[in-house]
Amino acid sequence: MTTSDAPVRTTPHNRDRRRSLLLRNRDFRSLWTGTATGKYGASVTSVALPLVAVTMLHASTLQVGLLTGATWLPWLLIGLPAGAWVDRLARRSVMLVADAACLALYASIPLAAWLGLLSIGYLLVTAVLIGTATVFFQTAYTALLPLLLAPEDQAEGNSKLHGSESAAQLAGYGSGGFLVQAMGAANGLFINAATFAVSFTCVLRIRHREPAKPSVVRPRGALLGEIREGLRLTFGDSYLRTLAVNGSAANLALIAYQSILVVFLVREVHLTPGTIGALMTTSGIGGIAGAFAARRLAARIGTARALLVFEMIPSLALLIPLTEKGAALILFVIGYTAVSFGVVAGNVISSTFRQQYCPADVLGRTSASASFLNYGTIPLGAFLGGLLGETLGTRPALWIAIAALPAASSLLFFSPIRRHRDLPTRPATAAARTPEPAV
Repeated sequence: MTTSDAPVRTTPHNRDRRRSLLLRNRDFRSLWTGTATGKYGASVTSVALPLVAVTMLHASTLQVGLLTGATWLPWLLIGLPAGAWVDRLARRSVMLVADAACLALYASIPLAAWLGLLSIGYLLVTAVLIGTATVFFQTAYTALLPLLLAPEDQAEGNSKLHGSESAAQLAGYGSGGFLVQAMGAANGLFINAATFAVSFTCVLRIRHREPAKPSVVRPRGALLGEIREGLRLTFGDSYLRTLAVNGSAANLALIAYQSILVVFLVREVHLTPGTIGALMTTSGIGGIAGAFAARRLAARIGTARALLVFEMIPSLALLIPLTEKGAALILFVIGYTAVSFGVVAGNVISSTFRQQYCPADVLGRTSASASFLNYGTIPLGAFLGGLLGETLGTRPALWIAIAALPAASSLLFFSPIRRHRDLPTRPATAAARTPEPAV
């Protein structure tokens, strides 16, 4: 096998040259385009799918919450073995299969509506299958990126990826609302299916090939051993453990309120789908700003200190439950912008840290172990959000869910991160990097 588009290596003293060379990396450009397109489609879905449930199927608040949770449930069910499987396979091939599956699944929703087969049950099953494909794509993508970029280019690469994803998210939120109004909620999902066709094509264009993995006969229980290894490396390390626990608590709160946000805006604030899309587009600008601010503030005050700053900013989401029609919509814009800014900026720093800190041969397992905890709380958050909204009303439920965000962020202040200017680039001991043999 031949390897093309090897990672671009540049000196740390010439940032402009590094940026220029990074953009000449065809494999990175393909990955960049594909992930941004996929994020656009996901944003359209985050508006369209709840609106399908609410406007076409007259779903309850709890059912809408369960629908959000169903997409994330596979992280809890197969997140750990997926990491071990991805480390055994070619990451690019895994991503291609996942993209093809998502394309077919999203296209099936409007087709089911045309045939009169669409139901809440159908949406829930489809959401679980889409979530399964997403587990494999995301795990493989996290492990592939460091193979395409030199270590000194990974911070810049993550900044560009998260920035473009936020921009695509903006476009998706805005056009999602208008597409639902113009085409109907179900038909709008054809747009998402098309974005996975683009993502598939972009991933197919990546020329980098991983070395052929040796064909080995693994002993019985080897998969469990590899899963344990990923868990040991993740939860035995104070930095990785802190980020995983913080992420799980933050996602629990974020999804609890986001799972009922569309219901709140439709039934409590009485907004049209187009207005909802416009609000989310305006507010999502914070994500683009966060992506570009992350690296700059980290360079000025240190990666650890910058992470602490960015993790506290989403607490301004406490303004969202105060939203009313008219001038009070500005409170939604401020709160949602703060969430987008803080979450994206924090993700840029933490993603770069993990890619540099973890050994490449176990990055899939360590990423999946962290994601198991990070994303495993999301179905629970969606269920709790829907249950609270159903029993207390959406506005009180938003207050309760969003109040948990500052508590989640405070976990970082009781960790080693608080004592340092910068996050480390490698574990303190060689033993922390030595894989445990499979058994």
